[in-house]
Amino acid sequence: MDHEWLVRWFRHSSPYIHAHRGRTFVVAFGGEALEGQAAAGLVHDLALLNGLGVRLVLVPGARPQIERRLRDRGAEIRYVNGLRVTDAAALECVQDAVGSVRLQLEALLSMGLANSPMAGVRIRAASGNFVTARPLGVRDGVDYLHTGEVRRVDAEAIGQRLDDGAVVVVTPLGVSPTGEVFNLYAEDVALAVARVTGADKLLYLHEGEGLKDAAGEPVGELTVDEARRRLEQGQLPADGIGRQLARAVEACQSGVPRVHLVERATDGALLMELFTRDGVGTLVTARSFERLRRASVDDVGGILALIEPLERDGTLVRRSRELLETEIERFTVMEREGTVVACAALYPMPDAPMAELACVAVHPEYRGGHRGARLLERLERQAREAGCERVFVLTTRTAHWFLEHGFEPASLDDLPVSRRELYNLKRGSKVYWKAV
Repeated sequence: MDHEWLVRWFRHSSPYIHAHRGRTFVVAFGGEALEGQAAAGLVHDLALLNGLGVRLVLVPGARPQIERRLRDRGAEIRYVNGLRVTDAAALECVQDAVGSVRLQLEALLSMGLANSPMAGVRIRAASGNFVTARPLGVRDGVDYLHTGEVRRVDAEAIGQRLDDGAVVVVTPLGVSPTGEVFNLYAEDVALAVARVTGADKLLYLHEGEGLKDAAGEPVGELTVDEARRRLEQGQLPADGIGRQLARAVEACQSGVPRVHLVERATDGALLMELFTRDGVGTLVTARSFERLRRASVDDVGGILALIEPLERDGTLVRRSRELLETEIERFTVMEREGTVVACAALYPMPDAPMAELACVAVHPEYRGGHRGARLLERLERQAREAGCERVFVLTTRTAHWFLEHGFEPASLDDLPVSRRELYNLKRGSKVYWKAV
């Protein structure tokens, strides 16, 4: 075992441990998650979350279990316009499968084998008639029979069981006030539960690969507007992750702060998503996960940590903590989960309509995502608002980056007198400027 790696990871995860304690997470996953060896790993991770003080509501699906029972009985669930039609024979299979999945999940949560991650763990699982349903009814001439939709979720009952320390299990079945049972979509149930319980996170564990960008790279974050555009393009399947993405948009619009789409088949994906800065899935939020803002004194430590390697190799001029504290109002930072991942400073000249762009730095792990360009755009806007006509930069190693972003070579004589007098001949920095 790499003990140094373990210690480093544990220390880096501690902010998330503190942040998640006492929070309510709704976790939805398909019936595939409870088949084979994958079931134990998922339940071990859920048990760990419970042990760390996370209030868990689990919404298990049962599609593969239902389909097996349908095949055995020669029955089927028809789909019309992308919606299920559940007749009486199919409903029997649904009830049987969902009940079996619930009991299996409760049994897994109850394990406590000495040589397993569940050793010494006592988890109480609570389930019940939390969901009131209504029929989809007749739509476009099609009677959807026993397929329903969520009418109401008993948030008070769920909250009481969470307060008692239980893990709540909510199945995708609902009962109407008249006593009829309806087949529901697990994604819809999870969404409804997250809404009414004021969940801090809704996590969908999906089958298959996650979302990719045009270059085939995983998509780590989407705002609601970006997610909606992807759905409007019609390139996602109606079920699976496409359906989950649509529910993620609805959840964020109705007040759930964050929705995570996580690939279920990756062992430990739930933990990696929740206890690392970047996670392994796609985060959907109403607003961007990263934000640009003016720096404050509280950011001095983060800026120092960011620029120190660049000062050491000579890319940046060294700045002391004292100097940073006195000039902090000049800085703009990009923050991600409370960590400064990029920074830059702007110094308007007193004797010319120009401003110097300085101390531009992006964390090595976050380069290539246009963060530097976003910083540059923000500071150029600040320069215009301050009445500047140009911004300039003095650099020894990053000339090409500035050239790629519209800067042109200039000479020392082009700079204001106040800046020429401070020029460091030993560094021999080149001058570039850009009209704003």
